[in-house]
Amino acid sequence: MILSNNLNKILIIDFGSQFTQLIARRIRELGIFSEIISHKKAKNIKLFNKEIKGIILSGGPLNVYDSNKFKFNKKILNLNIPILGICFGHQIISKVLGGKVKKSKYREFGSAIVKRKSKSELVKNFFNKTQTNNVWMSHADQVSKLPKDFTVIASTKNSKYTIIENHKKNFYYK
Repeated sequence: MILSNNLNKILIIDFGSQFTQLIARRIRELGIFSEIISHKKAKNIKLFNKEIKGIILSGGPLNVYDSNKFKFNKKILNLNIPILGICFGHQIISKVLGGKVKKSKYREFGSAIVKRKSKSELVKNFFNKTQTNNVWMSHADQVSKLPKDFTVIASTKNSKYTIIENHKKNFYYK
């Protein structure tokens, strides 16, 4: 699949999140072109497309341990561009890179307090003076073991690995 134009862009791979359009709009408000494609079409991406400057893997209702419902193009993780995984995107990348994902003992739906555990450019100006922020969570699964070379940036009461990153490969996940 060749993408529609020659602009530098952020590619959003949609796994069914109800917030994918909002993510794309926010990126466009920053003056950056974004394009949304279904995860079902991601296997056909020209992986060395020079216009793609970063990828966002969205959330969605899928479970990473139910892999017969989706196919993930692992070659995406070998590109030399930043990748942001949100919710399901966070979980699938963690699992593919050697971490573990399991059903949460306590599901997080609605408001949650995320607390900073370490510094990161990813969350620059995100936390208040008490190093916390109120966020909206909607998940029943969680990363239970980090992949190699990842560090914890922030946690919630019920999710130890809420925000993680890997500086070596430009991976950032929530």
